[in-house]
Amino acid sequence: MTTVSGERLAAIFVEVADTLVDEFDLLDFLHMLTERAASLVEASAVGLMLADQRGRLEFMAGTNENVRLVELFQLQNQEGPCLESFRTGEPVINVDLTAAADRWPLFAPRATAAGFLSVHAFPLRLRERVIGAMNVFGNTRGRLLTGNDVPIMQALADVATIGLLQERAIRRGEVLTEQLQGALNSRIVIEQAKGAVAQARATSVDDAFDIIRRYARSHNYRLVDLAHVIVTDFASVPDLYRP
Repeated sequence: MTTVSGERLAAIFVEVADTLVDEFDLLDFLHMLTERAASLVEASAVGLMLADQRGRLEFMAGTNENVRLVELFQLQNQEGPCLESFRTGEPVINVDLTAAADRWPLFAPRATAAGFLSVHAFPLRLRERVIGAMNVFGNTRGRLLTGNDVPIMQALADVATIGLLQERAIRRGEVLTEQLQGALNSRIVIEQAKGAVAQARATSVDDAFDIIRRYARSHNYRLVDLAHVIVTDFASVPDLYRP
């Protein structure tokens, strides 16, 4: 892995801070976070989970469809690095998935079958409170994270946690878990919208999501609002279903 420049790192942290504004879009923020985390350490994929109001992890964002499926498998089988990091509040670093069958007998083979050979997980935490975890996958054997990479990635996760807690639990006086539950419900609509656009444009769900995000930003839509339009009145947004 190449060393992260100070300028690049500073730019990413500024972008994270700038996203936490009045028109805060949680789902767009989480997807941006996974993309920037992946770019920082040249990871193959990054997935992010947050705890719902009952303290159970739910998949929220990922850099591609492949990682989404692996993360959902992890949740369905209740084993894997994100769950371990969430339960302990500690990062899971430099695990060779080809040699992790004893640790995660179901998850490790599934992840390697998907093309991931190494994995790391970072808790989204503020002091003793852990609200989620972020998985970082590599597609090569060996150590993906070295030197200052680990504290940098944990710092990114910590900054995101602080922003989420302040934005929804402190500044607006809302209960964080209720806001996260709303986001979980919104994600279902967004998944439906991704499928509709992918089918209409004869493209992948990853490309469909990129199309939806670009349209939302250029037309000043919240992701979930645009997703509702796509699901209920697709004909009103012809730019989305026509190539």
